[in-house]
Amino acid sequence: MALLAFNSPYGTRPFTLAASRRTWAGRVLTGAGLALLPWMGYLAGTLPPAEAAAWVALDAVEAACLLTAGSRLMAGRPGHRAAAAVAAVLLVADACVDVVTAGPGSELAGAVAMAVGAELPLAALCALLAARAGR
Repeated sequence: MALLAFNSPYGTRPFTLAASRRTWAGRVLTGAGLALLPWMGYLAGTLPPAEAAAWVALDAVEAACLLTAGSRLMAGRPGHRAAAAVAAVLLVADACVDVVTAGPGSELAGAVAMAVGAELPLAALCALLAARAGR
């Protein structure tokens, strides 16, 4: 049993606060990227075909960037900064276009809630991760 502890097949990186934050941020980004997958199916099924193609394509690129950045962060590999930067720009653009194109009433309220509650905070996290120097 003692040999297993010394020869563990799992990573031997020591726990540090920076590693914990990286893992947390990676999980958030990966979870957001995975959450976009059923959302794209919903959009494809409910929007007119021309609109669905545009929104699904935008969300697919967002999901790819979020999943790339999140998986690289969780694995402790470099290279997450470019994907996080692209995701931040796309999320801000998505939030702005959602709010501007929303109809009055509950549609606008839903767009603002989605922008303030999900898209803009996630974009801020991505921008922070992209701007921080690699450690």
